[in-house]
Amino acid sequence: MPVPSSPPTVATAAARRPARTAARAPLGPGTLLWRHAADLRSLLPGAAAGLMQLMHPGIGAGVTEHSAFFDAPFDRIHRSVPQIWATILAPDGTARARTIRDLHRAIGGVDERARRYHALEPETFWWAHATFTWEIFKAAETFHPGTLTAEDHEQMYAETVTWYSRYGVSMRPVPADYAAFQSKFWHVCTRTLELTPAAARALEIAKHGSDTVTLLPVGGARLDRAGRLVIERPLRLITFGCLPQVVRDRFDIPWSPLDQARFAALALANRQGYRMMPTGLNHWALRSMLRYIGAQTRQNRYQPAA
Repeated sequence: MPVPSSPPTVATAAARRPARTAARAPLGPGTLLWRHAADLRSLLPGAAAGLMQLMHPGIGAGVTEHSAFFDAPFDRIHRSVPQIWATILAPDGTARARTIRDLHRAIGGVDERARRYHALEPETFWWAHATFTWEIFKAAETFHPGTLTAEDHEQMYAETVTWYSRYGVSMRPVPADYAAFQSKFWHVCTRTLELTPAAARALEIAKHGSDTVTLLPVGGARLDRAGRLVIERPLRLITFGCLPQVVRDRFDIPWSPLDQARFAALALANRQGYRMMPTGLNHWALRSMLRYIGAQTRQNRYQPAA
């Protein structure tokens, strides 16, 4: 989902209208959201989504104070993503979502600027989910060969509303439709996000790498070093390439015309390459990877997304 570099024209008009309840749509096997979330490509913008989470003041503070983020920044991702994706794909998705919600109850405090925060504050919790919603739309529009129609956007967005309702939290922050979601997402990117200590650390790793953190969740130090040589540069390209332009501009994230050309070539390679992968194999690979990572990290206490 591209985030515009200037305010959407619908923003002012929408602000003058009474708030509307976001429409929901059935969510299950065969629906648009289920199909896209079950695709390996849904994870490709994940690092960019995680970075935008850390830029939210409440989420950044929670991660800093209630996790071992600075010692093992990728562990949070490895533990969280299998659980988050299960809230869409697993038969007991609603129960999984309620468990994640309850793990956030004790996450609160005062940040480094003396601002109070809590993970279940409605706008804070919504932003964590909004980045995942953005991630799936971004993957569909960037790494899939087809294009989503206007009707597809509205249908899949309504399914993400159903997804969010599974957490059993306030629905008040949820935009009524896809256009309103785009407008609110842009507003948060331009007005709310900031370079929290956690975001600054993540950006440093993304820009320059780090020999002191584990990139891969399994396989030990030797495999991690080998994997770093293979995936570190493409991961940096995908992370910065998927970020909205307004976020790159606000936080001085380096991005050149050559970077853009390389990112476009990488996205094209993904679109062409996945044509040769059977859908069943694609879905099986994602489920197997999430189960394996989840099993390998289960001995550590689950760290929620916020």
